[in-house]
Order: sequence, then C-alpha cells, then structure tokens
Amino acid sequence: MRWSKTFTVVGCHAEGEVGNVVTGGVIDVPGNTMFEKKEYLEQHMDDIRGLVLFEPRGAPYVNANIILPPCDRSADLGYVILESTEYPPMSGSNTICVATVALETGIVPMQEPETRLRMEAPAGMIEVRCLCENGKVKQVEFTNVPAFAFHLDTSVEVEGLGTITVDTSYGGMTFAHVNARALGFDVRPDEAHQMSLMGQRIKKAVNEQLKVVHPENPKIRDVSNVIFEGPIERVEGRVESVNGTVCLHGRLDRSPTGTGTTGRLAVMSAKGQIAKGELFRNKSIIGTHFDSRVIANMRVGDRDAVVVTVAGQAWITSIGQYGLDPTDPYPRGHRLSDVWF
Repeated sequence: MRWSKTFTVVGCHAEGEVGNVVTGGVIDVPGNTMFEKKEYLEQHMDDIRGLVLFEPRGAPYVNANIILPPCDRSADLGYVILESTEYPPMSGSNTICVATVALETGIVPMQEPETRLRMEAPAGMIEVRCLCENGKVKQVEFTNVPAFAFHLDTSVEVEGLGTITVDTSYGGMTFAHVNARALGFDVRPDEAHQMSLMGQRIKKAVNEQLKVVHPENPKIRDVSNVIFEGPIERVEGRVESVNGTVCLHGRLDRSPTGTGTTGRLAVMSAKGQIAKGELFRNKSIIGTHFDSRVIANMRVGDRDAVVVTVAGQAWITSIGQYGLDPTDPYPRGHRLSDVWF
C-alpha cells in the first residue's frame, strides 16, 4: 500500500458516545502546555482531524483523541480531543475512553483493583481513578476542572420560540441549559432530530445575546453545546435527571456528557438544588448514565465554582489503522449537509 500517512486508532465508546483514540502516527507536537499543543494541531495539523472524523473514515457521531507526551512531568500522559467542529479543552466521555484505552492496551501499566492516573488535558490536569478487574477497566472516575455558572434564569429571544429562560455554565466546555419539558420534549430517542434543530437555534441566540468568556482563559468563550434538561428527582437516596445535549454541528451526545454533567452540577449547586457530596445520576437520551457529585467549593476569578467528580465506563470496540493514499481526493475528508447539518 502506498500510504503517505498512517494512524493507529483504537475504537472506543463511553456510555454510547464514540471517543476513538489515536495511539500511533503522531509522536508529539510543539507547545509548552497541552492547551498550546491543542492550538498547534488546530492551526497547523487540522488535516488529521478531518481525516479521522469526517467521511469516508468517520461519521457525524465520531470523536477522537490524540495521546501525546505530557508537558507536566507529573502526568502519566497528555491528550488532545478532536471533535467535528472544534478542539474542546475537556471532554468527560473522551477522558473515560482515553483512560480505558491507555490501560487496557498497556500504554500505561494497569494496577488492580485500582489504578490512579494524572492525565493532562488542554483544560488542565485531570485526576483519574480507574477500578480494574481481570485486565478490564470497570469504571473511570475523573475529577474535572473547576466548574461554574455564567448566567442563571436569564431570558433569551430565540427565532420561532420567543422568549425562553436559560442558564449557562462552564464544566470543561461551555453550555446553555434549558428546560426540556417547557420546550415540548421528554428527552426520548425519537425526539433527537427536532431537539438538534432547536438546539442550534438556541445556541445561536445565546451566543448573540449573552457574553460567555472564561475568567482565566479568554480563548475559552461562547456556548458550544445546549443541554435539554429533564426534571430533577430524588430516587433511592440520590438526585437523578435525564438530559439530551445538542453538541457540535447539531447532533445529540449519546452519553450523558461528562462536561455537561459537571456544568449541570455547577448550576444546580448555585441554585441550591443539590448539596456537596450528594450523588447525582445524570442519564443520557439512550438510557446510559454518569454518577457524579460536588466534592469541593472554590473560586475561579470572580466566580463561585465547584469541583466535581464524574464516573462512567468505556468499552474498546476495535483496533486498526487509518491510512491516506497520496492519490485520495479527500485527504481531509468530506461532509454533506444531509447528515452534517
């Protein structure tokens, strides 16, 4: 085969959301921090993202991660997250996938019954605790970067909907939160298409009308995702809810969304809807769940913030190689608006 580029890719999903992991083909990229490495990939090597995520090798629901040497010597590994429209600073489901792949393929030695990792994401250092048994990672629990609310119960004018109420948050990515039932949704799989279309309109309105800028990193700005939230209930000693997160170019996250779960807890904490230490089970539109809790309070710039743990599981689905023939007319992949709307 006359491939000009070759990447080893381990297929993986966390609670239904694809988070493939590139384990070979990219040795390292310039940057003194993982955020700078993210920017370098974005500005100088974005063809890799197109090749592994877009058609004909990828699909609208595919995310990927590139494992890189960490910048902080105390970290076990570094990683940069690739999604269809951006390089997010953090992703919970992708973090669970990277930890699982790193341990189950032997990139990092597995210790049973528990392996602790320090994983350097563009958003910062992520402390990870993995429960392991018979060579399998049974659960990944990560301590996310500090999360906080930007806006609470704020009115936004949305074309075709009129005035709606939103919250906004940062949980490693930026979110707008809306009441699903108030907008006519029960958060069921058969509602996904209409939720996606409405979510894009809400996202556009929020970014036009509200200022969302991280107080310590102004490059993290504007809402990326919209969470349609079901009612909060107390079930068997825990707090529980369902959500559907419209992400990226306008599709539903298959997982409960790790950074979205973190953002939800920041908003819930700010509204007094959950206490520190209480278990929050956040369910996805396909019925999977993440278990999470607020473990500490702090400040980020001028904002009250919370530290959150999120736990879930990932499963390896494949191991293979992606290649680029030098005559391939689509070295960066391609997209059509029938599914990439």
